[in-house]
Amino acid sequence: MKRFIETFQNIWKIEELKQRILTTLGLILIYRLGSYVVLPGIDTEVLAAANANSNDGGIIALINAFAGGAFSRASIFGLGIMPYITASIIIQLLGMAVPYFQKMQKEGESGRKKINQYTRFLTVAVTAVQAPGYLAAQVYSKPGVVAIDHAWFGIQATIILVAGTMFIMWLGERITDKGIGNGISILIMIGIISRLPFAITSEFGSRLQSAGGGLIMFLLEIVFLLFIIVSCILLVQGTRRIPVQYAKKIVGNKQIGGVRQYLPLKVNAAGVMPIIFAQAIMFIPAAVSGFSGGTGGVFADRYGFWYNFIFASLIIAFTYFYTAIMINPNQLADDMKRNGGFVPGVKPGKSTAEFIDQVMSRITLPGSVFLAFVAILPSIAIKLGINSAFADFFGGTSLLILVGVVLDTLQQIETYLLNRHYDGLMQNGRIKGRSSNQMTMQQA
Repeated sequence: MKRFIETFQNIWKIEELKQRILTTLGLILIYRLGSYVVLPGIDTEVLAAANANSNDGGIIALINAFAGGAFSRASIFGLGIMPYITASIIIQLLGMAVPYFQKMQKEGESGRKKINQYTRFLTVAVTAVQAPGYLAAQVYSKPGVVAIDHAWFGIQATIILVAGTMFIMWLGERITDKGIGNGISILIMIGIISRLPFAITSEFGSRLQSAGGGLIMFLLEIVFLLFIIVSCILLVQGTRRIPVQYAKKIVGNKQIGGVRQYLPLKVNAAGVMPIIFAQAIMFIPAAVSGFSGGTGGVFADRYGFWYNFIFASLIIAFTYFYTAIMINPNQLADDMKRNGGFVPGVKPGKSTAEFIDQVMSRITLPGSVFLAFVAILPSIAIKLGINSAFADFFGGTSLLILVGVVLDTLQQIETYLLNRHYDGLMQNGRIKGRSSNQMTMQQA
């Protein structure tokens, strides 16, 4: 406790860090207040009654979780930051397939600014397309929710939803520039974690009932949740370090090189993207079946065995796919060879690329299997009798995002402390965030 107080005092002594933390908290407060501002023309009482009788799941539940409940409340921030994430994924995929975007990625800061501008424009387009669909599915489908003319409401609501998403994007960028951590990720985390108090209270109340198992069962659930969180931290931070030796060079009177560096290959290089892609794919059959009047089959029961078996299989497949896109062994090998580096015992060039590819294939298998297991844990928790609201925190996208964002933010805070010659956040070791696979210098 004493060390915690000292660490907090050290953080407060660094004026820049203090201002960044206060700025972040202020912008988060604005975001949370905005998520409760309902679209003009909505009858909130009718909407609340309709939501109480609905049973939304699948991708709708995921979007609502990311938006912190604003999606179901028909808030001005109803679409949240998801259109921006969609636009970012599209731009990222274009950067892998279209030469024009590949060229921009190699132009440094100027190229990054152009890509960000294209992402903003695409976000407006995506939001404008999603807004009418959102209104049709979440507002018009519930009789009596809209208290004014539907045509006029649709026009103004679409404009407001687009403006709301762009404002959230602006808040995220301001947090990144003036605050602490990655702004977009922090806003998603705040939306997810806002449901935690209700989930814990609901689970605690259900356990105190006559057939609930009592306080002991609730404490066991908390212990198991902490174990899952620790496991997710290991998954996020797990790396396989490949030693890279650089040859000595004499430039003038100085010796350059001759040190050993490490290429850290992450066990889960794909992050949460495989889960997001798999959830989107699983939602399609149920949506098509719903439009055609069918039941949806195994895809309608998100807690059923076959649903989760297919879901886990898709996650494993998408993990390999996304890892192959994110990490190019040939490029890594060429960069090493160009800079005079080599993996001890492996020939530079093609042999090095094959070695890196082999290592990635080996570490991706356990990483993908564990990622799939974490993704289906909420379904297992529900089968074991845990409340559905609390079960969502036992795994899935929500928990992985929470763990990753917290580690990222703590890493930035620790960097400020170490740069000012204070002790870090941990007495032993250092916090490692979700930084991508880069060469980290280690003296041999």
